[in-house]
Amino acid sequence: MSTLLAIPFLVPVLGAAAALLLRSYRRGQQAVAVVTLALVVLAAAALVRRTADGTVLTSQGGGWPAPLGITIAADPLTALLLLVSSVVLLVVLLYAIGQDTAGLSRATPAVFHPIYLVLTAGVCLSFLAGDLFNLFVGFEIMLTASYALITQAPTRARVRASMIYTVVSLTSSILFLTGIALVYGVTGTVNLADIAVRLGGAPDALRTVLALLFLVVFGIKAAIVPMHFWLPDSYPVALTRISAIFAALLTKVAVYAVIRTQTLLFARDDIAPVIMWLAIATMIVGILGALVQDDVNRIMSFALVSHIGFMLFGLALGSVAGLAGVIVYLVHHIVVQAALFLVNGLIRQYVGHTSLRALRGLTAISPVLALLFFLPAMSLAGLPPMSGFVAKVALFQAGAQAGGWLAWTGVAAGVATSLLTLMAIFRVWVRAFWGVPLPDVVEAGERLQGRRSGGALLMAGATGAMVALGLALAAASGPLTALAFTAAEDLISGQAYLQAVLGGAS
Repeated sequence: MSTLLAIPFLVPVLGAAAALLLRSYRRGQQAVAVVTLALVVLAAAALVRRTADGTVLTSQGGGWPAPLGITIAADPLTALLLLVSSVVLLVVLLYAIGQDTAGLSRATPAVFHPIYLVLTAGVCLSFLAGDLFNLFVGFEIMLTASYALITQAPTRARVRASMIYTVVSLTSSILFLTGIALVYGVTGTVNLADIAVRLGGAPDALRTVLALLFLVVFGIKAAIVPMHFWLPDSYPVALTRISAIFAALLTKVAVYAVIRTQTLLFARDDIAPVIMWLAIATMIVGILGALVQDDVNRIMSFALVSHIGFMLFGLALGSVAGLAGVIVYLVHHIVVQAALFLVNGLIRQYVGHTSLRALRGLTAISPVLALLFFLPAMSLAGLPPMSGFVAKVALFQAGAQAGGWLAWTGVAAGVATSLLTLMAIFRVWVRAFWGVPLPDVVEAGERLQGRRSGGALLMAGATGAMVALGLALAAASGPLTALAFTAAEDLISGQAYLQAVLGGAS
């Protein structure tokens, strides 16, 4: 069991070291990266199977019992997010390999693969960490790798964006360390399960302050309004392979941290209204920002911010149904955002940019490209029978069950955001894909067709695989929802997690 839990973060670290040693052998690096991520996918799938009934698996570092040792834990939520994240990481890696093979990327492959695997290790450790300090370590591994990735093929815009991204992330990290120090000062421990037990005796005012502090810490990383300003300026300028992973995973790891801390450590009704108002503001402000943009990547970046609000909405409800909806929405959003940014990358390969002012008639140039955009875009808007529809219905039903004017306000904001998302997507479709192709679009498409290669086909295949994964989520909505309810019940009660960590279960 210890080996199975260690594979998702230990194997990528070893793979990164091997890829660095093979930096002069591109094929060798690619093979190491693919095999590494394939092993992570298999380990995550095994964890999903072992935890599907609500079991929580734990491992104690060095044989020391909790709370003294380093705790690694996997419950149904952790295992599910590990599986989805590792699959997305593998598919985006294949897209990147296709870019390198086709000679369509200005990134440095020798540097990219080791850093990419380090990022993978950070993502996996963040999900598996059973104590606050190693959660911090996982975030820092992930963010340090992202600092290097966002400046691949540096330009003035990317350097500026990386500076904003780095300063904001470091500010959040300082606040994170401050929060850990305060929690340790109050409880004498950093183990999540032990904190949950000991924090119950702390004064209510102190618990409220700590809850708000950690909400700010992870709210910055998750781009929750009004702490979102850095994201639309950072993600659109990065390389496609980077922005796809950033949009799919980095904000979702932060959302996971919000869910874990607010349910296990700070489950309090007096924080719920704050989270609900943040959810409403995030939904509305984000999508209004998307409606006034003229670049497809910036539109999708603002839409990303907006839809973080749906996850906060479910969390604020504080019910099993609400958290189950959040989990389904998390899985859906990881896949859909990755697919849309990969499609945007293909558009950039066709015409050299993603500006709506100079795009028209892409459907006539490439019907396949139009289909690859249309399917995940409709899922993002929440149209049936896509996975986004399933996730939004689950959240809206949970809001109706909760009742109260604030919950209904959140439902109304969610419905309005969905309609405005559809408007934003319709605007992209009309401006970029419909109509008679512009001359430069036709010329660019002909040039790309003339140099089509195996690498370009691999890029398109990887994008198609990501879109197909989104369709598979819709087809498997029944089992996914059942697993989400199991995970939500564990989160609400917390007893299985506490018993597994502190009671010696493994």
